[in-house]
Amino acid sequence: MPSDARSWLLLIHAIPPKPEYLRVKVARRLARVGAVPVKNSVYVLPRSDEALEDFQWVLREVQAGRGECAIGEVAFVGGLTDEGVERLFRDARGADYAEITAEAARIHEAAENVLTVATRRGQLATEIARLRRRCGEVQAIDFFHAEGAADAESAIGALERMLENTHSERADGRGHSATSSVRGRTWVTRRGIKVDRISSAWLIRRFIDPEARFRFVEAHGFMPEDGELRFDMFDAEYTHDGPRCTFETLVHRFELDDPALAALGEIVHDIDFKEQAFGRDETPGFARLVDGLVASHAADEERLRNGSVVLDTLYAGLTSARR
Repeated sequence: MPSDARSWLLLIHAIPPKPEYLRVKVARRLARVGAVPVKNSVYVLPRSDEALEDFQWVLREVQAGRGECAIGEVAFVGGLTDEGVERLFRDARGADYAEITAEAARIHEAAENVLTVATRRGQLATEIARLRRRCGEVQAIDFFHAEGAADAESAIGALERMLENTHSERADGRGHSATSSVRGRTWVTRRGIKVDRISSAWLIRRFIDPEARFRFVEAHGFMPEDGELRFDMFDAEYTHDGPRCTFETLVHRFELDDPALAALGEIVHDIDFKEQAFGRDETPGFARLVDGLVASHAADEERLRNGSVVLDTLYAGLTSARR
């Protein structure tokens, strides 16, 4: 091997036609670890311990599916060159960055047409988190500094600036009047929060009052102080209203025109009222997660903090499912 030659790992596989999902599964794993094809069923990675482990996982999956697979360490001395293989990696990651940039531009254009500030803010926050995660995944497998990374970062930054502008719209009165009137308030509810109160507090902080402070109190004998807003408790400003649970009341009263929030309201409704008025597929799983949160955390602050992570994830899933 020439002293200046780069060392590469090759993976060669032969996957049987059945089961059909195996070929797709292997292709996805290879793409996830950053491998690029140099020929049909021949993939390459720069030599490293991590790359070897990644390929070993692929080998195990192929063999478990009754296929054939081999891993080798090579130096290219004819036909392919190190520079040529590096170009394959740069082209692949450049395409990934271009895809992120184009997706960010599409999201930016779509957000400009959303009239409800709270809805735009929620959608942008979800999309930015998704693109940030995707960009990080690409950067982790960008072994040779492909072009396009700066463009992708710039495009995501433009979305983040748009998100910041929605805060300004609400602060100077150009946003929805109802949400502007409750900015920076203290929101009070009963101690021992469960599904409706956890979900409602998440909704308040994410879509209605991003500066919200929460107090968890004993309901009996409680008297609100000036400026406090109560939710999901007796005689509260925002609570059950006819057939609506508190989460649904908040969505309705603040005119949050977002199909994903409406779907989430149906899930919370059925759990809170212990009925199957909507019967959504996600309801049993979310109910079990909330039961686990309540059992694992006695403090309401911890229930809200951990529940918010779950609700962010569920909201993102409900949003993407409607595309």
